[in-house]
Amino acid sequence: MHGGPPWWRHGPDRWADRWGGTGVPWRSTLLLALFVMVGTGFAARNQPDREPLDAFARALLLAGPAFLLLRRKYPVAALLGAVATALVYLATGYPYGPVFATVAVGVFSAIVAGHRRAAWWAVGVLAVGHLLVGHWLYRYLPPGNDTPAPWGEELIGTAWVVAVLAGAELARARREQWVRERAERAAAEKRRADEERLRIARELHDVLAHSISVINVQAGVGLALLDSDPEQARTALTTIKAASKEALGEVRQVLDTLRTPGDAPRAPAPGLDRLPELVEQAATAGLTVEITTEGTKAALPPGADLAAFRIVQEALTNVVRHSGSRTARVAIRYAPGRLDLRIDDNGPATGTEQGGSGNGLAGMRERAAALGGTIEAGTRPDGGFRVHADLPFEPRALEETP
Repeated sequence: MHGGPPWWRHGPDRWADRWGGTGVPWRSTLLLALFVMVGTGFAARNQPDREPLDAFARALLLAGPAFLLLRRKYPVAALLGAVATALVYLATGYPYGPVFATVAVGVFSAIVAGHRRAAWWAVGVLAVGHLLVGHWLYRYLPPGNDTPAPWGEELIGTAWVVAVLAGAELARARREQWVRERAERAAAEKRRADEERLRIARELHDVLAHSISVINVQAGVGLALLDSDPEQARTALTTIKAASKEALGEVRQVLDTLRTPGDAPRAPAPGLDRLPELVEQAATAGLTVEITTEGTKAALPPGADLAAFRIVQEALTNVVRHSGSRTARVAIRYAPGRLDLRIDDNGPATGTEQGGSGNGLAGMRERAAALGGTIEAGTRPDGGFRVHADLPFEPRALEETP
């Protein structure tokens, strides 16, 4: 057999869709019409003083469900049609019975669809009409020699109306809640997708910007020394090959997470333990990097370790690309639950992107903000440039610095 589970097993969203859809509810309406016809037939046996069920009575009993075929697209019109047929049925003196079930379904559909005022007015019209027929107009309407309706029946009818309205209002409130929850889930999924897209964009930017900067510098060195110093040019080409290979590996790792989301990465994410590699790559680009560490070294969580590495990487890349200084200083200070990073160069700036307007600095700020930290980047009074990051983290283990 093909097909999924029945609609009532698909959760509240599917249930709400069935009431809020625009299709014609054939099956439920046919079942309702059958219930009204058969139930009225049984009820008529115990009401010999009422008018017998004739063709007109059965036409009225079928007219109510027929109007309800429109309840999804035109809920107010369907409800008014059901109320009108019920009033005509009562005024004609036919037996009491499940004719009111059509009105109940119409009220329920109108309120769930948001037409509360129309539903309450329709119920009020039906109640007033029933009182008029049962306590005043009965003298002029069939059956002959009719008597006023007992007030006990009016109380039962009032309780029935209150129950229908309360049930409809409860269903409306639940449906609105489900609609809100669905919208919130959709917004959360979109937010997660946007965050993942930004994360991947940051990773690709940091990997490519750093590696391409090294490649660009070494390509210039190689071209300048190709004729005068072939051995030095060979060294530059070797550096280009190593940098491009590393960049390809990291890009492939990022793309693998796109192809198989949720799987563990094949290689561990880089962290501060790979700072010597950054120092070596910066040296091939003509930049000398000094690293100092203060405090008790802590084993950082993967997210904080990756963010710290990328921030240092991007800061050194910006020194290579936009600073005339050939020396940079990286200061790492560990404090309980916090990591302080400071990357300085002596300047002066050689480009126009310094000062926080580039994507690299924006990416650093996003990484820090994702951890609840801050980034400050700007020109120092002496003309140099500083990137200062304050990153909170939950320490996993502590070990003494060597």
